Amino acid sequence: MATPMKSMKNQQSGFTLVEIAIVLVIIGLLLGGILKGQELINSAKVKNLAQDFKTVPLYIYGYQDRFKALPGDDKNAVTNLATTPANAAVANGAGDGVIAGAWNSVTATDESVQFWLAVRMANFAPGSTDFGTGLAASLPKNVDGGRIGITSNTTTSAPVANMTGTYAFCSGGLLGKYAKQLDTTLDDGNTATGSVRVIDNPPVPQTASATAKANIDVQDAQSYTVCMTF
Repeated sequence: MATPMKSMKNQQSGFTLVEIAIVLVIIGLLLGGILKGQELINSAKVKNLAQDFKTVPLYIYGYQDRFKALPGDDKNAVTNLATTPANAAVANGAGDGVIAGAWNSVTATDESVQFWLAVRMANFAPGSTDFGTGLAASLPKNVDGGRIGITSNTTTSAPVANMTGTYAFCSGGLLGKYAKQLDTTLDDGNTATGSVRVIDNPPVPQTASATAKANIDVQDAQSYTVCMTF
């Protein structure tokens, strides 16, 4: 008598709805942590960038208080900043109350470049004082490696058109998302108005005033320059 064949059932294994839900929750927590961490990193970077804008006026006021002159424009800079050994890169300014030269100048004798040598030699600001053969490496930069600089906000050196203020400080090479956050942190949140404005990265040195860009035109992933007058 033949033995009847038993049917074999294929057994398939898979995740239950509860297991899938747990995995999705874990993934959500991981993504949330990553996004929160990135947000904290971005916030820290903006604070670092904003500190440059807040500190530069202190350099000016401190130097004026000590030497009764503008750093870079000081007509007695060689005497006032005399050290042993002397720094041959120090040059006397015009003494006319104006920090001449483009904010992103690369010429050692420009007052806008001498400004940084002066505040460093006077120990108001950190940084190299090799403005001779080491000038390129000594020029000041922001946390993203973009150039920072200052100039008097005159008709011949104003970085941004139609801005009021005695001095203009600029920080270049910043992603649009940071540029907009800086404006919100330091000013009115409108990149085309107020004392902080955003422009396209200018040539080096900047030779003409640029038009500020509206918020809608500032793209997060593109690079810009942020300028503040005071």
